[in-house]
Amino acid sequence: MTDFVQVSTATASRAEAEELARSVVHARLAAGAQIVGPVVSAFWHLGEFGTGEEWQLLFKTRADRYPDLERHLLANHPWKNPEVVAVPIFAGAEGYLNWVRETTAADSAG
Repeated sequence: MTDFVQVSTATASRAEAEELARSVVHARLAAGAQIVGPVVSAFWHLGEFGTGEEWQLLFKTRADRYPDLERHLLANHPWKNPEVVAVPIFAGAEGYLNWVRETTAADSAG
């Protein structure tokens, strides 16, 4: 298992994305959040095909923090069944990954 993951989700508005990002980073569940958007998504929802504008959030965190991050996202997300997925980070700059590790420690001062 890799030590780090990138977790993504999306919201309907920039304001929702910013609020969710702040809550995650403040809780030290991720070292940082990037908000990308708007992006256009195509999807099936409740048996119907649709498209819509969304704001994508990308979080970098330690793999062992993922369960807490997922719980936080599901509890605080404005959607009933949001996308919450994680992909492994197999490699990265040592200094950056050390920052992710240190920043997501519960007792970290930043």
